[in-house]
Amino acid sequence: VQLVESGGGLVQPGGSLRLSCAASGSGISLYTMNWYRQAPGKQRELVATITSRGSTNYADSVTGRFTISRDNPKNTVYLQMNSLKPEDTANYYCRASYFGTYWGQGTQVTVSS
Repeated sequence: VQLVESGGGLVQPGGSLRLSCAASGSGISLYTMNWYRQAPGKQRELVATITSRGSTNYADSVTGRFTISRDNPKNTVYLQMNSLKPEDTANYYCRASYFGTYWGQGTQVTVSS
């Protein structure tokens, strides 16, 4: 399984971005998909999860602002990020897990005026 993230960039506080994670390989719909982020000097943290059945879970810091979704026919997972704050600045990574665990290379999100 290969994962490729896209959609990061520079946005002002209060703005929005939508990240995409395109997955290659078979059986992607069976995978639990996560978005993680890592800011400079900090540990990688779990941001959002979506299971193969579509159940979702979020970190307290993003609840109500971020939405994770998946489009199985397109083998793509999304992270819609609204009301962005400077503390959301980080490199965002996609992870897929089933019988193995796979990571993407990350996409940078910078929230700054």
